[in-house]
Amino acid sequence: MPNPKRKISKQRGRKRRTHYKAVASSVAECPQCREMKLQHRACPNCGFYNGRSMFVPKEA
Repeated sequence: MPNPKRKISKQRGRKRRTHYKAVASSVAECPQCREMKLQHRACPNCGFYNGRSMFVPKEA
């Protein structure tokens, strides 16, 4: 198996990784309670997902 002939510098490695960026999570409005929630997850406010109740939320 071939090995690198020289050490790759920190700058060169960092330049290669400039496109690896953190992306903000996308949020959507819950159709039941109109609160903002993460997409493809049950609403933490009302407990509904895809028109069905997944859990009963705890009272705060």
